[in-house]
Amino acid sequence: MSKLIAPSILAADFANLQRDIEMVNNSEADWFHIDIMDGVFVPNISFGMPVLEAINRHAGKVIDVHLMITQPERYIETFAALGTDNLTVHYEACTHLHRTLQAIKNANMRTGVALNPHTNVSLLEDVITEIDLVCIMSVNPGFGGQSFIENTYKKIRQLKEIILDNNATTQIQIDGGVTDKNAKQLIDAGADVLVAGSYVFKSANPSETIKHLKETANA
Repeated sequence: MSKLIAPSILAADFANLQRDIEMVNNSEADWFHIDIMDGVFVPNISFGMPVLEAINRHAGKVIDVHLMITQPERYIETFAALGTDNLTVHYEACTHLHRTLQAIKNANMRTGVALNPHTNVSLLEDVITEIDLVCIMSVNPGFGGQSFIENTYKKIRQLKEIILDNNATTQIQIDGGVTDKNAKQLIDAGADVLVAGSYVFKSANPSETIKHLKETANA
């Protein structure tokens, strides 16, 4: 199965958002990765529902929403109504993770769980068959452009083992510090989806950068 590339819209030029969305539409990218931050769960505020609605009006690919917010269960129906395909919540933000996953499924979205760098993947073992996508944070969440955390490779391998042991179909997504320098190593460790923000949007030719990253991941 082809490995997927999900440009992170947080790194796009907000003064030219439609232009950047069209670039992703016309590129070899697979998903739009959209970070929603509340300034409480992470020390930053990104954008909310009106911007997501505007993105969805123009986006022609999978909308992959990553909620970095407290009590994400409050907004499941709202994000479903805005056209979200994948809804990822943080393990650390959910007191009742299983209930939250069921609510996401009942709203006809794919379920995602994100893990902060300090969170052990073994904590997902009891619910792995309920999860469509695990997002391993390879930087501390909240800001773009951070350095990649090398322990990520070990976490991917451990998570892949849990998925296989439970006959689950869960995809592994890596978010943070992804470039063409580590893409192949991440895929070889077991990753399925690579999120890239600054590496794509701050490059001289974002569309070519996406193409190169996709080719590297699938080499």
